[in-house]
Amino acid sequence: MFNRALIAIALISAAPAFAVDANVCKSTPSAIRSAAASAQPEQAKKALKLVSVGEKLCEAGGRGEAVKKFSAAAMALGTDLAALSTGVTAQ
Repeated sequence: MFNRALIAIALISAAPAFAVDANVCKSTPSAIRSAAASAQPEQAKKALKLVSVGEKLCEAGGRGEAVKKFSAAAMALGTDLAALSTGVTAQ
């Protein structure tokens, strides 16, 4: 019984990783590239590298893993994916 509870908790906590917007592979890279254009060179370089990896993961069908790369790219720019999708940048 305890094991079932742990499995249920693990599945619930992992749910957001699987609930990926179908358009994330189309819209997110361009939003990150736009943000990178005004970032510091080192931040932009790191973010663009992560976006490239994320795009390759999207092509391979790994949307969940791609979102992790896109999120890391946004963090490298000092923001997050939610802010990028609304056009707000964290300070």
